[in-house]
Amino acid sequence: MSEFIATLRNLVGEAHVLTEGDLSAWERDWRGRRQGKALAVVRPGSTEDVAQVVRACAAFGVPIVPQGGNTSLSVGSTPDASGRELVLSLTRMNAVRATDLANLTMTVEAGCILQSVQAAAESAGLLFPLSLAAEGSCTIGGNLGTNAGGTQVLRYGNTRDLCLGLEVVTPQGEVWNGLTGLRKDNTGYDLRNLMIGSEGTLGIITAATLKLFPRPAARLTAWAAVASMEQAVALLALAQRRLGADLTGFEVMGRFALSLVAKHMPQLRVPFVDQEGAEYGVLLENSDSESEDHARARFEALLEAAFESGCVADAVVAENLGQAGQLWHIRESIPLAQAQEGLNIKHDISVPISRIPAFVLETDALLAREIPGVRLVNFGHLGDGNLHYNVQAPEAADAAAFLREREGDVNDLVYAAVARFGGSFSAEHGVGALKVETLSQYQSPVALAMMRSIKQALDPQNLMNPGRVLGPAA
Repeated sequence: MSEFIATLRNLVGEAHVLTEGDLSAWERDWRGRRQGKALAVVRPGSTEDVAQVVRACAAFGVPIVPQGGNTSLSVGSTPDASGRELVLSLTRMNAVRATDLANLTMTVEAGCILQSVQAAAESAGLLFPLSLAAEGSCTIGGNLGTNAGGTQVLRYGNTRDLCLGLEVVTPQGEVWNGLTGLRKDNTGYDLRNLMIGSEGTLGIITAATLKLFPRPAARLTAWAAVASMEQAVALLALAQRRLGADLTGFEVMGRFALSLVAKHMPQLRVPFVDQEGAEYGVLLENSDSESEDHARARFEALLEAAFESGCVADAVVAENLGQAGQLWHIRESIPLAQAQEGLNIKHDISVPISRIPAFVLETDALLAREIPGVRLVNFGHLGDGNLHYNVQAPEAADAAAFLREREGDVNDLVYAAVARFGGSFSAEHGVGALKVETLSQYQSPVALAMMRSIKQALDPQNLMNPGRVLGPAA
């Protein structure tokens, strides 16, 4: 492979082809569960660089793993252990190419950090609403590759809904420029949406034209204590009736999840965590186009109606943006608190909102019966039916041994329950390498055949992120 490495260095410069030293930042997955071995890490600086690298890989038969911030939770952006795969890091491609205020769009390169895109939109007096816990390190390319969700899907949709156009390098090293910024375009198959969510298996996203929105005049946040998931769903329905599109966030957090935050981060004051009957905390966000006074009046009327209906036991409204930030920080700290408690089994599931209470009741009881002592960390985006239904090892148990011995059993129980309730085992984290077998088990044979046909047609050499999503080529 010396000739191949020399070719890459001629294309992008010796400093941007890494083959020696500590490459763990590119070779280890975000959760530290998998350690791979890259043939090399290449850092292109332009779309043409990417195209030339892809053409070289096609000529030499070298598989490519596209990578942004390497924040995948499904092992979708790190190389396998073979030492044959090239990691294509897009972090140098981080320019904001254009902002069109009249069209309410911004065109950015794939390596832009999500937080930087948010800041660029804010500096233009606008809003890019995608928001998730990893926004300080994840990239737009990765967000698009996995069709990331986040905390404001309820109003603004997933990443797919926030994108109007793409620039993509094909597996043959050709460049498709689809950065039109059009909201209506019925000229053939929707290639943009085909690429979004494909996790780098069909091509490499190098740039995107994103939707921007007017900034709300006011954003208010409230925290409510509810007695059950059924009451949380009732509160959601009430909030949707009362606030309509102004309801931008609706997060649910189980008592045990919140207790981990209180335990490991005592500096954070978790509302109602010790209050009897407060089995769940709900975080609501209301965005108003008129004024803070108008927003607060509507929010308070909502909570009054919620108390009267009995679906809320207690509640507090943030008095300012600082308090609101503190409440959101509690929500965003749950994964870190869970990690500090020990190794755990993560699930990123979606279930029709109407069926979530029954799903939780049945699955909680099932796991408690089949795996005594197991602890459930249940939280997520109730507004769009997405739960992070995670499983912590029994207290005082060897967490590593628990994962080795019982992770398969836990996953089987949870995913079977999800299927019974008409849900999906992957809501916003993607399939990656971690859930390949699960996809083959729960996706229909017809759908799988269609996906494999698309993959074969676009990537006949199977060089684009091979082994991810669909698994090894047949």
